Amino acid sequence: MLVELVVENYAVIERVRVRFHAGFNLLSGETGSGKSLVVDALALLFGGRASGDMVRTGAERARISGIFELPPDRELRRLLEAAGIEAEDGELLIEREISAEGKSRAFAGSRPITAALLRELAPCLGDIHGQHEQQRLFTTAAQLEMLDLFAGTAEMAARAGEIYRSWRAAARELEELERGEQEKLRLLDLWNFQSREIEAAAPKPGEDAALERERRVLQNVARLQESAASAYSALYDSPESALAAMRQALRRLDDLCRIDPSLEAARDALKQAEIGVEEASYALRDYLSRLEANPERLEEAEARLAVLDKLKRKYGATLEEVLAFLARVREQIAGVETASERKAAIEREQAGLAEAYLAAAGELSRRRSEAAGKLARRVETELAALAMEGAVFQVEVRQGPWSESGTDATEFLVSPNVGEEPRPLEKVASGGEISRIALALKTTIGAGGGTARRAQGAPRTLVFDEVDAGIGGRAAETVGRRLKQLAAFNQVLCVTHLPQIASFADHHFYIEKRELDGRTVALVEELHGDARTREIGRMLSGERLTREALKHAEQLLKTGAGE
Repeated sequence: MLVELVVENYAVIERVRVRFHAGFNLLSGETGSGKSLVVDALALLFGGRASGDMVRTGAERARISGIFELPPDRELRRLLEAAGIEAEDGELLIEREISAEGKSRAFAGSRPITAALLRELAPCLGDIHGQHEQQRLFTTAAQLEMLDLFAGTAEMAARAGEIYRSWRAAARELEELERGEQEKLRLLDLWNFQSREIEAAAPKPGEDAALERERRVLQNVARLQESAASAYSALYDSPESALAAMRQALRRLDDLCRIDPSLEAARDALKQAEIGVEEASYALRDYLSRLEANPERLEEAEARLAVLDKLKRKYGATLEEVLAFLARVREQIAGVETASERKAAIEREQAGLAEAYLAAAGELSRRRSEAAGKLARRVETELAALAMEGAVFQVEVRQGPWSESGTDATEFLVSPNVGEEPRPLEKVASGGEISRIALALKTTIGAGGGTARRAQGAPRTLVFDEVDAGIGGRAAETVGRRLKQLAAFNQVLCVTHLPQIASFADHHFYIEKRELDGRTVALVEELHGDARTREIGRMLSGERLTREALKHAEQLLKTGAGE
C-alpha cells in the first residue's frame, strides 16, 4: 500500500507531499490541473521511462519518493533479499531522481538499484491502469495468472511448476551426461594407462626422501668409514683417547674427594660425561660394523629414484600429489563405468516426472478451461454495467509448450462493439476501455469467492487513470460502486472528472494549479466535510457553484456512503 508520495520539481509541481490511506482514494480537479501528473510520478517509481523534459524549468533535477507498506508477498521478499534491500518496520522507501540532462537514478531502501529492478518490484506493489499505462494486462503471463486467481488454481499451478523445474533439472543433468560421455570415453584409455603406471610403481609417501638419504650414504662409504673410525679412536680406542683421559681424571678426583668432599659434584658430572662418551663410542662401533660398500644396492636405489622422479614429473611435485592424482583417476574411471547406470536412473526419474507433470498440467488445464467461460461471462456482465453494453469478452485457453505454468497459453480477446470479431486486448481497446476492462477483471476476480480472494494475496495499490472516459450517469455510478468494492481488499487510487464516482471515495484529494511569484505550481489538498461537498458540487455544475448543485452533491455523498 502506498503510504506517502513526495514529488519535487516535476513538471509544474514544485513540491507536493500526499499521505494516502487504505481504501478508495480519489483525485479530482479542473482539466489540466495536473491530476495525471501524480499518477505519472507514481509510474516512475514503478520503473517507468524517465526524461529530462519532466524536470521543472530552472531546476537541476526532479525527485519522486514513495513509502510503501509492504505486503507479505513471497516474490517481493525474494526480490528484495536478492538485491540486499532491507525494509524497516514493514515499510520500503523507493526513490527516483531525474536530472535535467535526462539521467535517472533509482533507490530502494536507500540502496542504488536499476530501473529494471523497479519494474520487477512493481507488480508486487501495484498496477497502473490508464490511458497510456497498462503494466500487466497485455501480457499473457498476467492473463494466465488472473485466470488462475479466478479459478482458484494458483496452488495447483505452483505444484505443476515445481514438477516442471525438477523435470528440467533432470533433463539438464542427462544432457550433461550425454555431452560428456563421448569425451570421457576418449579419455578412458589415458586414465587406465595413468592408473596402471602409478599402480605398477606402487609409490609410498616419503619413500623418495628415504631413498635419497640411503643413496648419499652409499655414495660416500669410504669417507664415512674414515671419519667414523677416527672419531671412534679419538673417543675410545687409542691410548690417548678421551675416555682414557677421563678415567685418569676420575681417579684423581676420587683421591681428592676422600680429602675434600666438596669436589663430589664435579666428580659426579665427570662420571656422567664418561657414560656419554662410552655410549657415543658404542654407537660409532655399531655404525662402522654396518657400514660397507654395496654397489648393487646403490644401483637399485638410483633406479628406484629414477622411477619415482618420472612419476613426479608427470603427475605431481611430490609422491603425495602423485597418489592424490591416482585417486582422482580412479574416481573418473569408476564414473565412466557407472555412467550408464546413472544415465538409466536419471531417465527413469525424468520419465516419472514427465508423467506426474502431464497429470498435474492436464488437471490444471481442465480446471482453467472450465473457469475461462465463467470468467468471460462475468466480465461481460461487469462491462455492460460499465457502459460497454454489447462488448464481447473471451478467455482463450489453448495448448502451449511445457512451462512452469503448465501446458496452457491464455489470451484475453475483446470486441468492444457489436458485430466485430474479438481480437487481442491491446489491438482493439482504447485507454478508457482498457481501464474499464481492468476494473471489470479486478472486480470479478475479487468477488470470485473466498478461494479467489485468498489467492489474490496481500492488498496492492491499484491506480485507475481516466477510468471514466466515455461514460456518465448510471454507468458512472456503477464504476464508483465497483471501485468501492475493489477498495475493500486493495488500496485504490482513481483520477476522475465524474461526481458519481467521486461520491464513493473514502478519501478525496483536490489538485489545482496556482500562480505563485510568477510561476505556475500544482498543489494537492485532502478535502473533508463541506470542502468535499463543494468540490463534488463544482464537478456537477462547472465554474458557477449553485445551491442545487450543492444539494445534489450532498445526496450523492449519502448514496456513496450507503445512507
